[in-house]
Amino acid sequence: MTERPVLAVLFDGVQSLDVTGPVEVFAGAAILTRDPAAYRLTTASLDGKPVRTSSGLVLVPDTTLAGAPPAHTLLVPGGPGTRHPDPALTDWLREHGPRAERLVSVCTGALLLAAAGLLDGRRATTHWASCRELAENHPSVEVDPDPIFVRDGRIATSAGVTAGIDLALALVEEDHGRDAALSIARHLVVFLRRPGNQAQFSAQLAAQTAHREPLREVQSWITEHPGGDLSVTALAARARLSPRHFARAFLEETGTTPGRYVDRIRIEHARRLLEETTRGIEEIARAAGYGTAEAMRRAFVKRLGSPPSEYRRRFRTPVREHAASSATTQ
Repeated sequence: MTERPVLAVLFDGVQSLDVTGPVEVFAGAAILTRDPAAYRLTTASLDGKPVRTSSGLVLVPDTTLAGAPPAHTLLVPGGPGTRHPDPALTDWLREHGPRAERLVSVCTGALLLAAAGLLDGRRATTHWASCRELAENHPSVEVDPDPIFVRDGRIATSAGVTAGIDLALALVEEDHGRDAALSIARHLVVFLRRPGNQAQFSAQLAAQTAHREPLREVQSWITEHPGGDLSVTALAARARLSPRHFARAFLEETGTTPGRYVDRIRIEHARRLLEETTRGIEEIARAAGYGTAEAMRRAFVKRLGSPPSEYRRRFRTPVREHAASSATTQ
């Protein structure tokens, strides 16, 4: 079996879950495959001394970074300690990052990779609150603030905290197949259903809430009636504004256009129905406001990179399936 040693970098101010979340996934895979070497895990700090996490928890590394074995997957977590890193850590990453077959960051670990020049010319993400900082301080990085994780060749970056678990599950699925990743997800009591291009926030959270009551009412109406007539004309009438005035006011108060807001609401609604129900594709397309299965297919391919049928196959909620199968055997 192919060995993929994992090296997790530790430093003072690291976010503990950025380390332990992915590590638990890889450890679970080693147990599942009955091969301890499948993901041989090593933790290391610059001097090999214990580090204090942002929550006060103390982590004891296995070794120094200089003494760490070569890594197939180099895991760089985030946390407040990424804001003013030891220059020696940045230098070590600059030298050793290119040697790893997979370079993975969690949360603001992307700031460390960027500081070492490892994200230049690449697409990347990080915690939503740090995306602007990453973009402004490292203009050569193509920052995408939306997905929970981004793959660009051998480099993978993820959003905050639990997104590191999603990314680690995706890597295990890539290495050992969906069944293995699904078993680990069940063991950790998480869903294997969040694709990398899932937004860090729902449409309602990603957009600001309008200040004026009529516009807030329209936002609620869109969320509650994704299958209705959500044209600018119809929404403007509901807000008692002219279409032009409505479109301008909606953009000013929410930070997005009515059309984009509607698109995100509809795709989120369709995804939930695909994940959580057995309703047919045509029925879901109508319920989500697409009208036809072909229109929904085009929206999914554009936004998520896969058609609805493939999305359902990969991300159908496993807990419901497992519960149903258990019920039939009782």
